[in-house]
Amino acid sequence: MKIIVDAYGGDYAPLETIKGALQARDAYGVSIVLTGNEEEIRRIAAEESLSLADVEIVNATDVIGMNEQPKTILKEHKDCSMAVGLRLLHDGGGDAFVSAGSTGALLMGATFFVKRIKGVSRAALAAVLPSDKGPYMLLDSGANVDCRPEMLMQFASMGSLYMSEVMKNGEPATVGLLNVGTEEHKGGDLQHGTYELLKNSSLSFVGNVEARDVPAGAADVIVTDGFSGNVLLKTLEGTVDMLLGYMKNIFYTNLFTKIGALLVKPHLAALKKKLSTAETGGAPLLGVARPVIKAHGNSKALAIQNAVRVAAEFARTGVIDKITEAIASEKEKGDQVTDGATATEATAD
Repeated sequence: MKIIVDAYGGDYAPLETIKGALQARDAYGVSIVLTGNEEEIRRIAAEESLSLADVEIVNATDVIGMNEQPKTILKEHKDCSMAVGLRLLHDGGGDAFVSAGSTGALLMGATFFVKRIKGVSRAALAAVLPSDKGPYMLLDSGANVDCRPEMLMQFASMGSLYMSEVMKNGEPATVGLLNVGTEEHKGGDLQHGTYELLKNSSLSFVGNVEARDVPAGAADVIVTDGFSGNVLLKTLEGTVDMLLGYMKNIFYTNLFTKIGALLVKPHLAALKKKLSTAETGGAPLLGVARPVIKAHGNSKALAIQNAVRVAAEFARTGVIDKITEAIASEKEKGDQVTDGATATEATAD
């Protein structure tokens, strides 16, 4: 398994990215390809006593910044480390691609260089998060602000397949629609239209889900537009950081609370690990023709290591082939319905 890693994507690149990629190489036995300034990568590795044994480096002297317009990856920054990695993925130079760089640029680059699966309207950023009942997927979590019901239906189908194959060992994944209430009539046109599509689909649809029920594990897949999804995602991340900060302050209040902290330290460590974005690793871009993983912009070595793990799992399970088949099957059904309607109209005439 060969994973391409954008060595210059993210706030702590390239050092933390290089460290994380090498940790993944040693932990999971995957082959690593780093894209970025080869001379600088080798210099940093030497300074930090990091072994680049069996690591391939594909030179790219340009970097696309977090604040750059996403479309600049197509022309102005077409030779940046992210673009070079995505083209390499498209040409078969690796099995999956990981970047902690700009989400917008990654989506743009993946769409134009790697291409979408035939029949997919838009690729979706699919964040995998912890809940009381195990991991769940939130999509779209930031790639598409404006959506149509048909797009959310595709997101649900792709997310369901990913969760079933990658996270649930083939068991069916339940799907919920993020809404302001659980009643069928709640929400606007987008929610109403999506509800009807999901209700009449073959997916395990559990109905509308309110935001407060998402962390409790209301469904394996929570589908929504990118604006709502990103707001929910950032709210959850901020709430976790705040609560962990409160707990730390409480346990350091006095001698007695410090003793209490020592007694529950293993449980606190387990909780922190469960809620850590570094442990999650990264979010797959579903709908792209090859596995692409978006790591958090503030990823350090551990997060990059886990993003590589997620990328390898994504590639190994063959989810993209299953999504391709499902989309083609849905299109065929739609064509048959259209042909049937046309034939009926012709007979009536």
